Amino acid sequence: VTRDRFLKKYDAVAPTVCGQDGIYRSRPRSLQALKMAGRFCVRLPDGVSKLTGSNGDWLIDYGDGSLGIVAARVFVDSYEIRA
Repeated sequence: VTRDRFLKKYDAVAPTVCGQDGIYRSRPRSLQALKMAGRFCVRLPDGVSKLTGSNGDWLIDYGDGSLGIVAARVFVDSYEIRA
């Protein structure tokens, strides 16, 4: 992830100063998430790269052209589901 892209998505948590090493928090935003049943593989827009996940993992569409996979145990602690 480039520095520019990172700084657009995350805010420094005090006492961290933006742009320096430390703790950052993801900025709140809406995204689409789908809980997957079984192992799965997703080809990325470049047509070459792939992401693979396991049963119960979440496929995330960040709405900016990027995709991600979040493990079920991490998703519960990191995301809030809104209908």
